Amino acid sequence: MSERSRLRLLVLQVLVLSLLVTLFARLWYLQVVTGDRYDAAATENRIREVSVPALRGSILDDQGRPLVRNRTALVVTVDRAVLSRRADGGERVLRRLGDLLGEPYADLRDRTQLCGTAGAEPPPVCWNGSPYQPIPVADRVAPRVALQVLERHEEFPGVNAEAQAVRDLPFTAGAQAAHVLGYLSPVTEEELARQLRRDSSGRVQLAATDLVGRSGLERSYDEDLRGLPGVRQVAVDRLGRVTGVVSETAPIPGNHLVTSLDAELQAVTERQLRAAIARARATFDENTKRKYRADSGAAIVLDVTNGRVIAMASYPSYDPRVWIDGVSQNELDRLYSEEAGIPLLSRATQGEFAPASTFKVISTAAAAMSGFPLEGPYDCSSSFTVGDRTFDNYDSVAYGPIDLSKALQVSCDTVFYRIGYQMWLRDGGTTAVANPKEPMVRMAQAFGLGEPTGIDLPGEADGRIADREWKLAYYEQMKGYYCRLAKKNPKSQEFLDLFAREFCAEGYVYRAGDAVNFSIGQGDTTVTPLQLATVYAAIANGGTLWAPRVGKAVVSPDGEVVRRIKPERTGRVPVSDRVLDYIRDALLETTRYGTGAVPFDGFPLDEIPVGTKTGTGEVYGKQTTSWFASIDERYAVVMMVGQGGTGSGTSGPSVRKIWEAIYGVRGSEVDPDAALLPGGRPPRGLPDVTNLAAAAPR
Repeated sequence: MSERSRLRLLVLQVLVLSLLVTLFARLWYLQVVTGDRYDAAATENRIREVSVPALRGSILDDQGRPLVRNRTALVVTVDRAVLSRRADGGERVLRRLGDLLGEPYADLRDRTQLCGTAGAEPPPVCWNGSPYQPIPVADRVAPRVALQVLERHEEFPGVNAEAQAVRDLPFTAGAQAAHVLGYLSPVTEEELARQLRRDSSGRVQLAATDLVGRSGLERSYDEDLRGLPGVRQVAVDRLGRVTGVVSETAPIPGNHLVTSLDAELQAVTERQLRAAIARARATFDENTKRKYRADSGAAIVLDVTNGRVIAMASYPSYDPRVWIDGVSQNELDRLYSEEAGIPLLSRATQGEFAPASTFKVISTAAAAMSGFPLEGPYDCSSSFTVGDRTFDNYDSVAYGPIDLSKALQVSCDTVFYRIGYQMWLRDGGTTAVANPKEPMVRMAQAFGLGEPTGIDLPGEADGRIADREWKLAYYEQMKGYYCRLAKKNPKSQEFLDLFAREFCAEGYVYRAGDAVNFSIGQGDTTVTPLQLATVYAAIANGGTLWAPRVGKAVVSPDGEVVRRIKPERTGRVPVSDRVLDYIRDALLETTRYGTGAVPFDGFPLDEIPVGTKTGTGEVYGKQTTSWFASIDERYAVVMMVGQGGTGSGTSGPSVRKIWEAIYGVRGSEVDPDAALLPGGRPPRGLPDVTNLAAAAPR
């Protein structure tokens, strides 16, 4: 071998040796120096976290009867990891499962797609949870269906049926309370991104598989009811198959919510509201020459001593179970449909209507506190003329000189027209003084109108006080529209065109007609039925305003009181005890001799003195709104039926039935044993929640 060949071989040997040294050095570094770090990373790569949903707390009435609860149901789940390993991606399995469940294959396919992947439908259709977690595709299946899934495993690989807790509405005593209780829907990506809070153990408070309250009590008390999800760590192989459970942290169940609702009285209130709707629809309207439409309604029972809601109903309503089984697009469209009356809208807290003559208790208080004598006399003529416009008394009935008590009893419009007109003149008329006193406006605001009551339900409307300030703001907002309309039809004699020309020229002026309409709760002023109930509650209790409350206490699953939800005083009306006593006495006389007498004929008023006030609201282009407000020393009961006729004829008979249920009235006799509220009072304490199974509907 030549010297040159030996040199080349030596260089090659050195090179190979260098590579081996480098390789072994790197191997030593990886295994010894950084071995722990890579071992931890490899372990982490094999472990996945799966959220374990917490059991949501129940919603109970004041006696512990369930309004919303959980119950065990057979749930069919699909393991996506198993299906993905099949040649067709699990299509045949899902088609067979669809045939068994009676559901289209496309629906099952969409529900087992991971949110965010190509072709997946948006939430809540897609699966927003872990890919290593069985995906529920059908709940509350029949036992025979579950057995077929379990027994025919070779036909349904990756499909399982097991007992799980699902949300349930038992309709205790027949009560639905859809708008009060609310509903749930899956958490959104935005909500997950916003929530960064963790409890003391480091767990997140909101998981991707959680259901979140969207309305009603489910939303207001969502965090109390939801609990904390658990975490299960599962080991997976390189193909993503679960090979075992590494560790598990149990979920913490949610707390229960005890409410002030009485399930039986809630059911009675719902039935009587429906009865009033049916009564109106069977009544012929002489003004429009057709039967009343009665397209909406609300009824409320308040405890006047603390503002607690005992019952609250809204019409149109809906079956709240549509949310539990998964609302379809057709069902969702109907809930928002104007043709169906927007059933999702709570008329009790979100519906805004002219209060009509029920507003006269505020006008009376304003008049008395402004120096107008209670005894009068006041001229109850058949009409009252302001300028070139005549305002008629309802049904054009004249009673001559009367006092304010009689004006409330017979609901004389012209008495309040004159008072409203005099107040308007004192404030300068169309050329208002610098700081107009506006006694009726200020009194309405003092009673809480024009702003939300503060009830513990979301989405409450604030109503509207149509005073000088509002009219100017409305003019600035709408003058462009009305001026264009006036210019488009300069010679038309149609009402809307005439109104447009007048509004365009002087729509900002607060005229005498605005003031007299305001005095009887007409014009542009609106209230919610709940707001009106709080007004009458303040009259009944001596002038205290309460923020209505449905929640009474949050209680843990083991019965420990987490917190009591105390009533909240929001103010006191600026009315003397003498005037409040006078108004209450007038309302009592209204039930005996006035507009509230017919529906309460034969009622035992000597034993149960009930004061009442009727209202018949007039709205341009619509039929009249029926109002009936009533009080005693403990409760306020208010009912409204939109486009439902008169207060006495439509709502009055149903309000009487609610009073009969409260106290156990049968005809003209009182049977305390038949009273839904024993002793005429709600329960003082809290119910035992440690054994909810015992709280069955009665």
